[in-house]
Amino acid sequence: MSLRVIAGSARGRKLNLVPGDTTRPVMDRVKEALFNILAGDVVDSNWWDLFGGTGAIGIEALSRGAAFVRFSDLNHAPINTMKENLAYCGFAKQSEIRKGDAFGMLSAEPDRQFEFIYIAPPQYQEMWVKALKLTDAHINWLTGTGTVIVQIDPTEYQEIELKNLEETEQRKYGSTLIIFYDRISHKSEAVNKSTDTP
Repeated sequence: MSLRVIAGSARGRKLNLVPGDTTRPVMDRVKEALFNILAGDVVDSNWWDLFGGTGAIGIEALSRGAAFVRFSDLNHAPINTMKENLAYCGFAKQSEIRKGDAFGMLSAEPDRQFEFIYIAPPQYQEMWVKALKLTDAHINWLTGTGTVIVQIDPTEYQEIELKNLEETEQRKYGSTLIIFYDRISHKSEAVNKSTDTP
């Protein structure tokens, strides 16, 4: 299969695939549907492509006007592939690549905030559940209106009890399920302020 940038400044650029079968590139129609949903919210946004793989999602975001993307992966092959793809598309300066364990990174003290964290880990290992729960526990990785986007096989889905995130939408495309979790706003604070009038 071939992988390409669908829209924006790098439209039509073909991306290298990670050698072997350790990653599963997102299908073009799924990627296109996702970014149609997000629309203008992508412009000037900051992303963390947590299980980066080829870097296709973060690169698509940059092509459509995102300000910055952090890419991370545990293995050398995807790290090298992402470096090549970012250089080819001209986005090296608007991005950073970190090699390491996603769960360890999420457990650390946040060093910046993101509007979007994209979680598309290896399938059938419940890694998405662990990553989502860690994001929920370390919620300041997200901005106040931030969103976690999870990409999994529909058979992997389960409801998860969360404190700082709430599931807001699901979209299914064949064997791919996209789930959106939004950071919960502190409505109680707003209520307290509104009742604080003289």
